[in-house]
Amino acid sequence: MTASMQIIGGGLAGCEAAWQAAQRGCLVELYEMKPTRFSPAHELDLLGELVCSNSLRSNAPDSAVGLLKEEMRRLDSLIMRAAEATAIPAGTALAVDRLRFAAYLTQVMAEHPRIRVIREEVTNLPETDRPVILATGPLTSEAMTASLIAMTGEQHLAFYDAIAPIVAADSLNMELIYRKSRWDDDTPGDYLNCPMDEAQYNAFIELLGNAQTVPLKAFEEPKYFEGCLPIEVMCARGRDTLRFGPMKPVGLADPRTGKEPHAVVQLRAENRDETAYNLVGFQTKLTYAEQQRVFRTIPGLEQTEFVRLGSIHRNTFICAPVLLDQFLQMKKRPGLFLAGQLSGVEGYVESAATGLLAGINAARLALGQTMAAPPSGTALCALIRHLTETDPAHFQPSNVNFGLFPPLLGRVRKKDRGGRRAELALRLLEEWKEESLG
Repeated sequence: MTASMQIIGGGLAGCEAAWQAAQRGCLVELYEMKPTRFSPAHELDLLGELVCSNSLRSNAPDSAVGLLKEEMRRLDSLIMRAAEATAIPAGTALAVDRLRFAAYLTQVMAEHPRIRVIREEVTNLPETDRPVILATGPLTSEAMTASLIAMTGEQHLAFYDAIAPIVAADSLNMELIYRKSRWDDDTPGDYLNCPMDEAQYNAFIELLGNAQTVPLKAFEEPKYFEGCLPIEVMCARGRDTLRFGPMKPVGLADPRTGKEPHAVVQLRAENRDETAYNLVGFQTKLTYAEQQRVFRTIPGLEQTEFVRLGSIHRNTFICAPVLLDQFLQMKKRPGLFLAGQLSGVEGYVESAATGLLAGINAARLALGQTMAAPPSGTALCALIRHLTETDPAHFQPSNVNFGLFPPLLGRVRKKDRGGRRAELALRLLEEWKEESLG
């Protein structure tokens, strides 16, 4: 009898898990509720829709997220294939054309001979002897959340993630805006920059600080992820907070004057045709009217057309250290795996990485093989350690970072540590592939 499994959720984690399992010989039923039902943040009926940003962050091999990408590539990650096939210029970052990216994943899922995409909502955890991967994402429905809570006996946690606005390229004032990427002195660069002098910056901060935000509902409690704070929350922390954050001017001297502005708002291309740009770091919970009023005071955006305004949505995740084992399997229900942001990671790449690991282990379970956890020292293991070894009382979602890795042995210069970690991690990964994955 052919091994089979169910995967609930057609986002990055679900698609990656389906690919990994199917490539290992399992039949996969992939359930996706769109287009029957959409979450508050989704608009397309395609699989793998990106809603917060089109950037998968740094591609530098000596960065933690760059290392994670390389580990995934070496494990034949579908998300990495899709990203590279639909990449757009973004300096040292890996950014994609959203529509082409989602279309790529949708086509692969539809055409794979061992994957069947079922377009219907699943509201309860299935009662089955087959492995199940739950990858319903940060906006898991109330019904499925209730089912998960009933099974675990644990109250879920929530934090709030904000979406940045997107503007039309042909509505930008290029007489004020200049093209330059930080530290790329010899090239025009992939980012557009809106420079501010001190008076303009102070006026912007004053306006932003007094702007109206969307009120939280009575049952909501603001728990923001530190790596994706709303712009107005950062502003409230101090007048210069934004100048040392998303509006940092360092390395962005205006090539027309040679002078470094007091502050800079950066715009990143949203698609290959560069017809739309994302306001980098400007995730927000301002009302739509206030976004247009406040952000049009940014030099170069005075007459801009907003292709998409920012918004805020709730992200749901479990207390992974209590509930998950090192294979991303629920301790209270063997055979049920969690992947994606619901498991307690943050970020596109991290979500896909947990999908990759859950897909591998669910397939191995279905095939009667021993499950395998990635070795210590790899970026994949760093994510697992965060999910399973963090103090439950202080658990919060996290991106991958070198703080999650074990310490390096011996003395290594600070500038060499990233490279040394990457060299070690990739060697360990190759040994793991050969010895544990076959």
